[in-house]
Amino acid sequence: IVVVAVNSTLLTINAGDYIFYTDWAWTSFVVFSISQTLMLVVGATYYLTFTGVPGTATYYALIMTVYTWIAKGAWFALGYPYDFIVTPVWLPSAMLLDLAYWATKKNKHSLILFGGVLCGMSLPLFNMVNLITVADPLETAFKYPRPTLPPYMTPIEPQVGKFYNSPVALGAGAGAVLACTFAALGCKLNT
Repeated sequence: IVVVAVNSTLLTINAGDYIFYTDWAWTSFVVFSISQTLMLVVGATYYLTFTGVPGTATYYALIMTVYTWIAKGAWFALGYPYDFIVTPVWLPSAMLLDLAYWATKKNKHSLILFGGVLCGMSLPLFNMVNLITVADPLETAFKYPRPTLPPYMTPIEPQVGKFYNSPVALGAGAGAVLACTFAALGCKLNT
């Protein structure tokens, strides 16, 4: 479990760096939320179905979180900002996976369908709470300047107030569909 958690952490670690892409923050948020969902759901369902013990998914997310804190600490020591993902955004989503597995008496198909939807829908929400409470994109942008995008790459300012333009809604919708596939893959790895 440690080996897989280390690898998933390495793949997930920069998924919090959407703060760096200030101009593309909302677009990046959706893409990174899906990548985080992928890494969490595949690994968590794999270990959950491997052990058959509800709670293993949360344990897996805890290992990912701790390793991320350690790795982010190393980045911080090199002069990078530390406030990307310091809050444990994966834990509540992993708890929902455990809950779906436990509540349906260890039914793998229910884990894939219910757990996948719950996890995929919830992670972008927790991720946005993390973004709002921890990091200030404007402050980060001024503190860590980088070259501006050429004019043809400059995105149109999103209308964040509109539901259909909400990165959380888009991330949750895409996550709900894709996480079921991710969960199925996690279960399939045991067969």
